[in-house]
Amino acid sequence: METQTRSTTTQMEVTSIRLERSLKEKLKELSGNQGYQALIRDILWNYVHQKSGDYRPHFSKFDIRARIDAIAEKDESCVLTGELIQENEPMYLGLTLSGDLVPLSVNSLR
Repeated sequence: METQTRSTTTQMEVTSIRLERSLKEKLKELSGNQGYQALIRDILWNYVHQKSGDYRPHFSKFDIRARIDAIAEKDESCVLTGELIQENEPMYLGLTLSGDLVPLSVNSLR
């Protein structure tokens, strides 16, 4: 997960949130040098983008572990090329390193 460019901490509002101790410790482990508060902000921003429709994941061919033949049930956008995959067209579902299934156009892995 990459840190997104945002306001400096002096421009942010202080918010208190209660977390289970075990959750806070896991977040600290996962955050590395970034710090767990920055990780929490990234997680929250990703959630907001996903729910608002702004989320556009960035993947490369090297992020795809496997592909599954599929037919688009609705218009999709290939996560590698941005190419439109129209309803009823052949496509792939790509299994990413993080375990997500993402839409791929049939020419995107060549």
